[in-house]
Amino acid sequence: MITGKRERAPVIAGHRGRPRKVTQVTHDSSTSPYPAAPKGDDADVLHGVTVPDPFRALEDPDADATRAWADAQDRLLERHRERWTSREGFRQRLTELLRSGSVGAPVWRGERRFHSRRLPDQEHAVLLTTDPDGTERTLIDPVVVDPSGTTTLDAWQPSKEGDLLAYQLSEGGREESVVRVLDVRTGDVVDGPIDRARYSPIAWLPGGKAYYYVRRLAPDAVPEGEEQYHRRVYLHRLGTDPSTDVEVFGAGKDKTNYYGVSVSRDGRWLVVTARQGTAPRHDVWLADLEAADPAVPELRPVMVGVDALAGLHVARDGRLYALTNLDAPRGRLTVADPRTPEPEHWRDLVAEDPSAVLEDFAILDGAELDRPLLLVTWTRHAISEITVHELETGRRLNSLPLPGLGSVGGLVERPEGGHESWFVYTDHGTPARVLHYDARTHEVSVWEDSPGDVDLPQVRSKQVTYRSKDGTEVRMIILSSAAGAGADSDGPDRPRPAVLYGYGGFNISLTPAYSANALAWVEAGGVWAVANLRGGSEEGEEWHRAGMRANKQNVFDDFHAAAEYLVEHGWTTHQQLGISGGSNGGLLVGAALTQHPESFGAVVCSAPLLDMIRYEQFGLGATWNDEYGTVEDAEEFRWLLGYSPYHHVRPGVAYPAVLFTVFDGDTRVDPMHARKLAAALQDATSAGPEHRPILIRAEREVGHGARAVSRTVDLAADQLGFLAEQLRVIE
Repeated sequence: MITGKRERAPVIAGHRGRPRKVTQVTHDSSTSPYPAAPKGDDADVLHGVTVPDPFRALEDPDADATRAWADAQDRLLERHRERWTSREGFRQRLTELLRSGSVGAPVWRGERRFHSRRLPDQEHAVLLTTDPDGTERTLIDPVVVDPSGTTTLDAWQPSKEGDLLAYQLSEGGREESVVRVLDVRTGDVVDGPIDRARYSPIAWLPGGKAYYYVRRLAPDAVPEGEEQYHRRVYLHRLGTDPSTDVEVFGAGKDKTNYYGVSVSRDGRWLVVTARQGTAPRHDVWLADLEAADPAVPELRPVMVGVDALAGLHVARDGRLYALTNLDAPRGRLTVADPRTPEPEHWRDLVAEDPSAVLEDFAILDGAELDRPLLLVTWTRHAISEITVHELETGRRLNSLPLPGLGSVGGLVERPEGGHESWFVYTDHGTPARVLHYDARTHEVSVWEDSPGDVDLPQVRSKQVTYRSKDGTEVRMIILSSAAGAGADSDGPDRPRPAVLYGYGGFNISLTPAYSANALAWVEAGGVWAVANLRGGSEEGEEWHRAGMRANKQNVFDDFHAAAEYLVEHGWTTHQQLGISGGSNGGLLVGAALTQHPESFGAVVCSAPLLDMIRYEQFGLGATWNDEYGTVEDAEEFRWLLGYSPYHHVRPGVAYPAVLFTVFDGDTRVDPMHARKLAAALQDATSAGPEHRPILIRAEREVGHGARAVSRTVDLAADQLGFLAEQLRVIE
């Protein structure tokens, strides 16, 4: 989860040394088969170490030399794309597979529900409401708002009564959310806009007259270059000018803090969290809104300065529930009296499981039940489970039957109580569907399927365990065609072109999910593998920390060991093996291709971090230094330099074919990373563009995350077409 407007990077100087003078030098076009890049002798002296940065000029997207180079790269890509004979077939099949559409779990307010759905021919999911009489109506359709398809619905939150809806839109993929409020009955916008609300939660007070939210300070109120930071928690009263909103929390805190805010169903309890960037810890405060003006809540520290996370929720029964990894790296669920909310008063309701990660919970306490129940979702080695417990004691009663080895999410209940719960289920061969659990009968049924009728390929899914360089056991799921089964029905019939995908960071777990890319590749005769690397959350917080900061090389070692497993066990060969990753996963494959270039035939590297010496100066980089480390610290600088892909390109190496994909609306990871590594590889590789090309695909008016379906298809078709051309997958 790499989680801004691009900022021009200042030169690293000060105590770390002065930069050398920039000299613009271009390749001799008679010797280089690639477009000429602006190359200089830039370097930084950091902690006594000289760090060359020959392609620093490419950091500026508006410079004439960068524009000329980028235009030439576009032309080079087009020449190669004409040779990707499988691209059109992949485009058609991806379009068919994504006609499955999508559905989201319902959010209830009394007898009204809010839910999302994307029909087979829609570019974006639409937010709907179903009235108490059963009438379904569209509330927000992003394509109606913007027919170009570049506006996305980032988040939404109904008021506690369900008569109002706060929603957040952003344009061009930039994730710069603007908050508005509409009247659910009429569809009219009745409040807003409020800008600078990126990643803002909305916490309504009862009655719908006001809500808490998070907003960045105005640009003229912060130092130059820090416009992406300096968030605060505010109280907004509907109908008032946002400039008059009361600042509730955040002054004097770290500039990179993200804040969370929620209000209990009865409106009494306010929870505020503060997290420095993406650090795996946060501080938590609780306020009793009955005891103070909501504009000036008396926030009581619950967990401050503790190296852990905790999600607090005061439920209908008046108990404080804390889902936490404090003293439990895989998670535990505790209860306490909200009047004494500190951890020393927490009592375990559901204890830590030594082999599963506790993810979420829901409370079913309707009067029609014999006793109140608790649902708990887990992942065990990345596969989801749901267990049923007594609410009072936490005693486990049974588990819910699920359709397969898959993933569940979006677990919801009725806020006023009841006997029902809803959740989303998916696996590698199943588009997302919403399942319904009735606690009276213990039955699980399909509440709503994905709306599209799709002809799905028959795919085998096999989870394997392999050992990494240091002996750590790592799991991986391998997908292959059921039609290509060998004598061993779980093993390969012969080596095939394969794609290995990974992420390994930010406590994000890669669990089974419907993937048009994977299905189209396997159907075409290939193998698709997903490795559950350290740095993720598949095995809890210890697994995450084993792949961050000083331990980041473990992630790359886990990935390389996965590649070796696939080759050694006959699934593929090094020449037929491609690797793919995006964002933090782009860093992963960037490190893989520079550390082990001989191990892969092709690489797809999307929206990546690649210059780990200057990453903090671009996009949202300064919020990630707890995950990676900072060059400000001498020891952490050595970690970063030790694996930074851009700084480990070697001249004369036959690097695998590489396709970089970047997006000019990406406000998280600056496209400069891909530009610089693409130029460095083109400058260094001994394999020319006709054999193992180094290509960059730059897309306009789209960002790091959400996008229209047609754009998703075009991007995936290029990626798979490139891989197929390099690995010869089509039979």
